[in-house]
Amino acid sequence: MTFEYLNLHPQILKNIAAQGYVTPTPIQMQAVPLIDGRRDVLGIARTGSGKTASYVWPILDYRLTKRPTPPGRHPKVLVLVPTRELAVQVSEVFKTFAVGLPQDIMVMAVYGGVSINPQMKNLYGVDILVATPGRLLDLKRSSAVEISMVETLVLDEADKMLNLGFQSEMAEIFRLLPKRRQNLLFSATLNEELEGIKKVLLVNPTVIKIGESSTPKEDNPINLSGYFVSDDRKGPLLRHLIRDQEMKQVLVFTSSAKTADKVAHKLSKNGIDAKSIHGKKSQGARQSSLNAFKAGNLRVLVSTDLISRGIDIDDLPYVINYELPRSPKDFVHRVGRTGRADARGMAITFVTRQETHHFKVILKKMQRYMDMIDSDDLEF
Repeated sequence: MTFEYLNLHPQILKNIAAQGYVTPTPIQMQAVPLIDGRRDVLGIARTGSGKTASYVWPILDYRLTKRPTPPGRHPKVLVLVPTRELAVQVSEVFKTFAVGLPQDIMVMAVYGGVSINPQMKNLYGVDILVATPGRLLDLKRSSAVEISMVETLVLDEADKMLNLGFQSEMAEIFRLLPKRRQNLLFSATLNEELEGIKKVLLVNPTVIKIGESSTPKEDNPINLSGYFVSDDRKGPLLRHLIRDQEMKQVLVFTSSAKTADKVAHKLSKNGIDAKSIHGKKSQGARQSSLNAFKAGNLRVLVSTDLISRGIDIDDLPYVINYELPRSPKDFVHRVGRTGRADARGMAITFVTRQETHHFKVILKKMQRYMDMIDSDDLEF
């Protein structure tokens, strides 16, 4: 099936072709016509399946059918995301496909960790606002933005946006939004919170679920492998694998900022180019490290779960779980950074003997089996 089937504006189709897309993905084929038709949609599909484009294209297409409104501080589209990095990425996707459109559509990302003053000044005339919840509320309290005229609300990584960490902020935002609006929720994982929100947030939603559970299965392009290893041997094992397998681009996940810094420092000290990224670093430092890694100019990026969701890194061959996440859902998002768009990927997990039961729970939830290697038998 070709993109012409989606009945998008010719310039959007031209921009799609310019980005090298050949055929729409399953989530795009199903979601685009529904969103263009102003339906509420709950889209569940694994990472790397093209979810962002599936709402960006029809939103841009619909905006072209509307008469431009006088510029002000009242965006018509609000996209809420959990992290600063994802806010930047989503706004760039909008801008990429808005190139050359017959109507100027102004897109802006707002997030914390940077000065609020430039954001306040630049919000005038914005049509599509991509925001983290906390910064959006800061801007609203400063009268820099008005969201009572939003026509389309998107929750990207919806399960994360609706959990306890964002609950109070999201409740306040919902009170400020108009009751009549289009709601679009997208996530790689479906849980009880999302099931419940269908009854509250969406009006007669169409649920699109690509695959049974949107988790890596046996036919998934992600190859899973694991090592039993004690805490004191994790660092040497990590360096051994990177060197022995000649890994050129590796995303390493830890459970804390302190460990991320420690692992990156040890790698650098041993001649392996590495940097850490986590919530305690400045936005400039985080974006710089992420950009260098995406461009292939940084061999290893050591991260907390900060970038486990939504961040698209083309052709990322390796993910290593230096430490296990707390939940199976977080594990899915971590390993989903590799094997995107059906490219092959390797996800390696370090497990201590004390974590065996927890790891079995993760695998059971994912409906996967993994052969484990005992690192005590390895010399490195």
